[in-house]
Amino acid sequence: MLTLATDFGSPYPAAMKGVLRSRGVADLVDVSHDLPQGDPRAAAFWLRFVLPEFPSGVHLVVVDPGVGTDRSAVCVRAGDHALVGPDNGCLLPPARALAGADGEVEVFAVSEGDPRSSTFHGRDVFAPAAARVHEAGVDAVGELDGFARTDDYDDYRLPDPRVKAARASGEVLVVDDFGNAITNVPGEFLDGRVGEAVAVETATGRHEVSVVETFADVDRHDPLVTVGSHGYVECDANQGRGDEAFDVAPGRAVTLSFEASADATVPDL
Repeated sequence: MLTLATDFGSPYPAAMKGVLRSRGVADLVDVSHDLPQGDPRAAAFWLRFVLPEFPSGVHLVVVDPGVGTDRSAVCVRAGDHALVGPDNGCLLPPARALAGADGEVEVFAVSEGDPRSSTFHGRDVFAPAAARVHEAGVDAVGELDGFARTDDYDDYRLPDPRVKAARASGEVLVVDDFGNAITNVPGEFLDGRVGEAVAVETATGRHEVSVVETFADVDRHDPLVTVGSHGYVECDANQGRGDEAFDVAPGRAVTLSFEASADATVPDL
């Protein structure tokens, strides 16, 4: 199986699929072609959430704002999975999730010849490389021509929040299509607090909202805080957009507090 995730929209993924099928890859699965454009960080988050649901396979990921520059192509092996894409850090968080706490992650620099275009390495570099890994098998990555083990690669780790017993300071990682503002605060911060009021402090204001298990626990359009299916705290609104209700966007600082004091400030992140 080979999965495909890009920020291309349409029709560019079709050209990549043509390359893959012409090289014998029949079992293709589209993860998404609507990842936030030019945002490797967002891609890292979503793929870290989605890819562990798949059985063993090859994952072709192209979110590549550095296309045409001297950034490298890489293949990252994590257990019985391999990820192929640009060397901009977005492959490492999902690879670590696939490998597990005790698993090894190996990175290989990939040389795939001269691309036809300086603006479409998804078709000319990454798709052919992924097809070769698919054909040879994940275990054989280190034996492929043009694949060389390397310790020189771009890494990215999701930012850590600052969490105390009754206060967590973090940031919005991504906003999904529903407008849910997903933070880097772990869901465990809300353990045992369903039904309580929490203060959500942002750069533009302070909101007293309820901690709920599900959206319908508050009235329509009311803001809320809950734990999403990915395990992180979200700032949402029932049948509305949480990013608008809380006036936040990816990268914005967010503090959640159960403390009585209302004079705390939002940290600079």
